[in-house]
Amino acid sequence: MAPRVHNLLLLVLWTQMAPARPGPKEEGDGGWQRRGAAPAAAAEERCTVERRADLSYAEFVQHYAFSRPVILQGLTNNSRFQALCSRKRLLALFGDKVIRLSTANTYSYQKVDLPFQEYVEQLHPQDPTSLGNDTLYFFGDNNFTEWASLFQHYIPPPFGLLGTTPAYSFGIAGAGSGVPFHWHGPGFSEVIYGRKRWFLYPPEKTPEFHPNKTTLAWLQDTYPALTPSARPLECTIQAGEVLYFPDRWWHATLNLETSVFISTFLS
Repeated sequence: MAPRVHNLLLLVLWTQMAPARPGPKEEGDGGWQRRGAAPAAAAEERCTVERRADLSYAEFVQHYAFSRPVILQGLTNNSRFQALCSRKRLLALFGDKVIRLSTANTYSYQKVDLPFQEYVEQLHPQDPTSLGNDTLYFFGDNNFTEWASLFQHYIPPPFGLLGTTPAYSFGIAGAGSGVPFHWHGPGFSEVIYGRKRWFLYPPEKTPEFHPNKTTLAWLQDTYPALTPSARPLECTIQAGEVLYFPDRWWHATLNLETSVFISTFLS
């Protein structure tokens, strides 16, 4: 196994063994890294998605909107929204709300309803042996009316596409969790707390994956054997960064630590 891949696997597997911290901290990570956090450290192993901090709308449409992903930096300031998404504040505002969880597999989603506080308190690092239909994941299916007091403070990326309407999808997930390869329409995904690794293939290049295996299992079992030409575009999205993915691009995600994130789908 190549050294870079091996180091990334060690980083992810470390999340399975990290002991619980004695209590949350509100600065920096919003109190979310109290359980199973990956080292605060780690330099990114591999990034093949371009980062842009000075992108104009004309450049976005010409170079990225219909052709390739891009990571946007500094286009919006969501520090207010981030403060409202701390563990303490979300539990105070929404702890008694019932949320809908989905199983993390590609083709047959199952839904489970659970109080938000119970879900947060049960967050733990992903078991590498778990199947997708055994893994519950909070993302989407938000009751917009109930969560409107939070969403009204979010500033979405300033770029849109003609003929589309933006729709938010908010999520929180534990270290090592993620969604296996799938595709849909275009959109943006911003990390509010934590770090989320993305793997992306263009529409014409179907990835090799099992629909009921987690992204973590794919990273351990399939990724190391990929030839350079068969590897996906990939990058770790840090808090405050936004990934844009074009229409029908295959993508899978892996939360390197407990992560809070919000997507703006253009449909």
